Amino acid sequence: MSYVTFQDVCKYYHMGSQTIAAADHVTFTIKQGEFCVVVGPSGAGKTTVLNILGGMDSCDEGTVLLDGRKVSGMNEKELTSYRRHDVGFVFQFYNLVQNLTALENVELASEICKEPLPPEQVLDSVGLSARMDNFPAQLSGGEQQRVAIARALAKNPKILLCDEPTGALDYSTGKTILRLLQDCCRNMNKTVIVVTHNQALTPMADRVIHIHNGSVASIEENQTPIPVEQIEW
Repeated sequence: MSYVTFQDVCKYYHMGSQTIAAADHVTFTIKQGEFCVVVGPSGAGKTTVLNILGGMDSCDEGTVLLDGRKVSGMNEKELTSYRRHDVGFVFQFYNLVQNLTALENVELASEICKEPLPPEQVLDSVGLSARMDNFPAQLSGGEQQRVAIARALAKNPKILLCDEPTGALDYSTGKTILRLLQDCCRNMNKTVIVVTHNQALTPMADRVIHIHNGSVASIEENQTPIPVEQIEW
């Protein structure tokens, strides 16, 4: 059963008399509970796809569905509600509120949604039970990204969208964060979608969607995903 569906999704940008297709008839499906990696070079259209699925942008053509609900065609009010309740976001930069503690940053997210998870419990699940009262400036980059992941999970979203989540981190810290995302997928049955330019991450995914020049170049299903610890790049 498809949980995420893109069907002939197009997104155009107009530059003078030129029309550029950032998404060109993109079609794919993702099942619930899958760890999906969307991979491709810079400028390929990966982030456009992520933004459309996350309700931060809208498509010009095609259909987008999440859990049977049509996202494409939502108005601004509906998209705001969708982003608030159904989607958890993790970005390359942590976007934490600097004058709030780790716990308060996570509480901020849990206060705006319907069925939040307990903030303390979520911070404990990402290994930060001892750092809840610390401010972002007192945390390492990896710890700040853990807070960002906890904030996204506290919303109890249907999908977790991660755009280059290890881009600002060193190699070993990046691996730790990817392991955490893989665990969230397996242990919490969350559908996790990671957008990256790093081809080396593909063996850890259940599904790999290769994006090139705004189109889906290929899709692979991996029957035996491997732990991120076994991946080198």
